[in-house]
Amino acid sequence: MSCKRLMMAREKIQIKKIDNATARQVTFSKRRRGLFKKAEELSVLCDADVALIIFSSTGKLFHYSSSSMTKILERHSLHSKNLEKLDQPSLELQLVEDANYATLSKVVSERTLQLRRLRGEELHNLSIDELHQLEKSLESGLGRVVAKKGEVIMNEINRLQEKGMQLKEENDRLRQEMMEVSNARKQIHTDTEIVIGEYDQSSESITNISDSAGPSQDNGSSYTSLKLGCRLPYRG
Repeated sequence: MSCKRLMMAREKIQIKKIDNATARQVTFSKRRRGLFKKAEELSVLCDADVALIIFSSTGKLFHYSSSSMTKILERHSLHSKNLEKLDQPSLELQLVEDANYATLSKVVSERTLQLRRLRGEELHNLSIDELHQLEKSLESGLGRVVAKKGEVIMNEINRLQEKGMQLKEENDRLRQEMMEVSNARKQIHTDTEIVIGEYDQSSESITNISDSAGPSQDNGSSYTSLKLGCRLPYRG
């Protein structure tokens, strides 16, 4: 039974006006005491100035304050006035802002008209002196543009010349390396021909010596070779 009552107590109460006057008055008394208790706890725990003002449905006044209610209300009023001043700028500040806006608008309008005239527009209201001054401005600007263009072109020419010199140096270095490789190959080829020539001369000398020795030497050599061959041990 107690569990059932606990479940019923935990059910959320729909927030709406209580139609029964007696129940409404009981709920008001309970909630008011609870609200005042929470306000007191907040004031003590957090060292805050708290003030509550409640009017019942019958017009009865209930209030709570952690300190002087009058002082808290004065602080609230002063704070509200300061907020209003921050939200609404002063007349003097507004006048300064308007003057600055007017000045900036005038400057922007003048600069825009000047640029359009430099493009050859809006010239119908200019006098001869003004047209002459505009012409001088255009000539001066054109001179600076031409000078800057010449500077850029010269810088580009110098850069290309430096790059050409670097390519030429690289080409000379590669050509020198190719010549060294070619000379090395020629030297190898010459040395090879010399060795082959010396080998051919040695072969001809040996042949001539063999021919001049005669058949008797050949028979002796053959006999000696045969005799040496017969003395070799058998390795079967």
